[in-house]
Amino acid sequence: MAESVESVRKAVDRVYGHRIMRRRSNEITSEAALRGARGSAALSGADWALEEVRRRTDFSGDDEARVVGAALRLTAEAGQLLSIWRQSPLRVLARLHLVAAADKADQVGRPRQEGEPVDEPFVGLPLPSAAEAHGRLEGLGGLVIAGSSAPALVTAAVVHGELLALRPFTSHNGLVARTAERIVLVGSGLDPKSVCPAEVGYAELGRDSYLEALGGYVSGTPEGMAAWIAHCGRAVELGARESTAVCEALQRGAA
Repeated sequence: MAESVESVRKAVDRVYGHRIMRRRSNEITSEAALRGARGSAALSGADWALEEVRRRTDFSGDDEARVVGAALRLTAEAGQLLSIWRQSPLRVLARLHLVAAADKADQVGRPRQEGEPVDEPFVGLPLPSAAEAHGRLEGLGGLVIAGSSAPALVTAAVVHGELLALRPFTSHNGLVARTAERIVLVGSGLDPKSVCPAEVGYAELGRDSYLEALGGYVSGTPEGMAAWIAHCGRAVELGARESTAVCEALQRGAA
């Protein structure tokens, strides 16, 4: 775990130390947001080319388009919720679901109730009952509010893993979980300008690898937890590498 934390820190420092970041950080942040949204949507079944995401303006046409639109809205919303997260994480999660699932008016912005189905087709792990999900969600909120001496990567991985394990909403849990992780990474100060999109890394590592690592988290074993945290760390490193490449392209005048 310590090795993952240190490796992530070095990768993040490389991006922030790039000369382009000193002059054009807003451009890097915007590009990272777009690429992160594309990566998150890919994990939820809408694996579009980056240029298609960049080109499109209407995301209401079909299921895949709506997933991409939800990912983009969540990325935009995350920055507005940083100041609220540490005081009221459950309120932030409800807001994220409201933003993602805007087309399902009767089920948005609240945890699922007993008997309500969950639309999360790519996560085949056993689904906790609504009562268990509510209880553990409260526990997660308490953990965030209390704060922790754990490294930001570990906290972000736990928030991400717990939300995907619980799937507390009727839909869009993956998108919400990855956005919550991003909020933790930015709000903790590890990636304050949001230029190391872990979602890019998860997509690059592949859904199978992602779900295998998540299974380790759900197992609750020390080995499983360590494997999940290492997977999350590797994803952040790959996100950092992506933004470093964007910096290099801008420096060459090629982007």
